[in-house]
Amino acid sequence: MRISSFILTSFILVSGFQGASAKFPDDFAKPLEVIAFGSCNRDELPQPLWPVIAEENPDLWIWAGDNIYADWHERPDGQRVKFTINREWVTKRYAAQFNQSGYAAFRKETPIIGTWDDHDYGRNNAGAEFALKEITRDLALSFMEVPIGDPRWQREGLYGAYDFGTIGKMTKVILLDNRYFASGQKTDEPDLLGQWQIAWLETTLRESEADLHILVSGTQIISEEHRWEKWADYPKTRAWLLKEIADTQTPTILLSGDRHIHEISVLQDWPGKFPLLDITSSGLTHSWDGFPGETNRHRVGEVFTGLGYGVIYINWSESTPQIELVIKDISSKAQISHQIE
Repeated sequence: MRISSFILTSFILVSGFQGASAKFPDDFAKPLEVIAFGSCNRDELPQPLWPVIAEENPDLWIWAGDNIYADWHERPDGQRVKFTINREWVTKRYAAQFNQSGYAAFRKETPIIGTWDDHDYGRNNAGAEFALKEITRDLALSFMEVPIGDPRWQREGLYGAYDFGTIGKMTKVILLDNRYFASGQKTDEPDLLGQWQIAWLETTLRESEADLHILVSGTQIISEEHRWEKWADYPKTRAWLLKEIADTQTPTILLSGDRHIHEISVLQDWPGKFPLLDITSSGLTHSWDGFPGETNRHRVGEVFTGLGYGVIYINWSESTPQIELVIKDISSKAQISHQIE
């Protein structure tokens, strides 16, 4: 672990993140049965979903990116606040979210892990060139109360993996970093993950003993046709990932955010022996109310454009575990759902 990480973490905890700590998972032997996740969350906006999500009594909450907006801030009257993106500003944004009343109550009871996307990374659409990425990486790990001994503190980037449950009921949650190493899309062969993360992910997938893999990405992996950021903009990296997932022969679910809409995509025609699903949930505090519609040949069901969150229900009691993916709204009503074995 770098000395700077320790100093920065101490600074944050003393000066910014007051009150009880976030509840980093402490029981990795318990199988996951209810997993909630979400993305696109601005600390200055109302956050009505935390008590709704808490009613799910989730075994785990997963941040899927844009957990704060370091590069965007508005006053209640709608005027944008002038600011400079630096360590102090991003620390204030994380501290405000950490101490937000609804989230503060939620994190006291719910284990939390997660990854990031561009706005919490520090700048819209930013990649490897972003100058403050080491600082924002440390702040993100501190915000999620990742223990100092966790391997994620010793790596470049935010990626990592955690096993929950025991053999026969084991879920491996793999948190990908689609920002820290991402090369510009104008290069001949744009790379999203970087060589170190690719080597780690290859080993992680091939050595896994889990019965279910959940891969978390800030941007969508399956959807190909829209004009916004997506894995399809990095065709070589995407093709490599899909092959690695297929080779494991382990059922896999993809979680994503970023889009300010909610949808479920299924990749049917691919080398894997199981349908590959990408459930996108975005956003928690703001969404694309004026969404004009777009083509996604992999989509199942409709697009939901209100505030909402995602839930994965896993029933391990059957001979073949049953899984239900659901997008829920502010009233906890299911807006999109899909069942798989």
